[in-house]
Amino acid sequence: MFFVHPQIKLNKENLGKIFFGFLNKPDLPSLKKELSFYFPGKKVVFTDMARSAFKIIIEKLNLQNSKIIVPAYICDIFYPIFRKYNIKPLFVDINLKTFSVNLNDVEQKISLGAKAILISHTYGLPAETERIKNIKNLAIIEDCAHSFGAKQRGAFVGNFGQAAFFSIYKQFPTFRGGFLVYPEDWNIKLPETRFNFRDFISFLNSFCFFAFLFKTFGQGIAPKMVRKEKMPEPAALNSISLNFFSHFLEDFKKGLEKRIDLALFFQGELEKLGFEVQESKNNVFCYLSALVPKEIEGKRDKLVKDLMKEKVFLTRIWHTPIILNKEVQKEHNINFKEFPNTLEAAKRIINFPLQNHYNRNNIKVMINKIKRVLAQL
Repeated sequence: MFFVHPQIKLNKENLGKIFFGFLNKPDLPSLKKELSFYFPGKKVVFTDMARSAFKIIIEKLNLQNSKIIVPAYICDIFYPIFRKYNIKPLFVDINLKTFSVNLNDVEQKISLGAKAILISHTYGLPAETERIKNIKNLAIIEDCAHSFGAKQRGAFVGNFGQAAFFSIYKQFPTFRGGFLVYPEDWNIKLPETRFNFRDFISFLNSFCFFAFLFKTFGQGIAPKMVRKEKMPEPAALNSISLNFFSHFLEDFKKGLEKRIDLALFFQGELEKLGFEVQESKNNVFCYLSALVPKEIEGKRDKLVKDLMKEKVFLTRIWHTPIILNKEVQKEHNINFKEFPNTLEAAKRIINFPLQNHYNRNNIKVMINKIKRVLAQL
């Protein structure tokens, strides 16, 4: 079985990491020292969720009651945050090859009084920030939820803007959490959190058997339970989740080159089948994402369901980006003519399984299953 969510391969070494993850206290100073390699001259604080880090950024940069340039192709979890802080998002269409904001459109939005821009390094591919860095009086916030370890112009993402936020569980087999990269002169203190039921569900989802059960039987129940337990205000990451991130960080670093190699092979095979793949240079492939062939875009969801029967569990992040949220459309008078690429991506996007412990034979098995399902479509 093949899953998109980070999986834990059951072996002696990983069982030891799981055991000591629950037993030991995290070595926070050592972990922060290790991350300083990625973010020199900046500080790091671990948060219960990446969106909590984004809330802190808004408050520290005094972006309440302001306008922020935002990719139209992004998760709608940002919408309640915009409402909370009375922020008017100025949406920008994307480039269909990178899934990042179209920089030509950004320059038009700046004249509308934008105070900041949210740059998303979507699916693990660094967005081009050089042109934006030279714009005066525009704060850059980096959404690095998919892109830990990605580099651009010799520097890791998270170093190009005033602040950046990361989502741990999207790239690491951990329970939850994110972290904020911020300037040294910020003073941040967060309340502690404890391991809870939501974390337990996330933990089980990292194992093939439970992931299968959730995907097959629990899709209508688990998401509601998980969302209900999220903290309303920013909080610190619990110690067990922090341990798991720390324990699997070395594996991530060692396996990144192999992951990229597998992703490139996977992309090549998908292109042969008519899929349009994301650019690969500097991509760390948090998600192996592509657009389904245009001739079957109306059957994208059926492709996903049919591959589930083949035990290949794909996702569609984001088939419902923020501008397709009904409340967002009503509140911000969304004109779909301004976002043709975002709408096309939403119709055709598909995310394929890619785990750090996969090999080329695993990719070939999936490709054969995809070929079989495509032939039936």
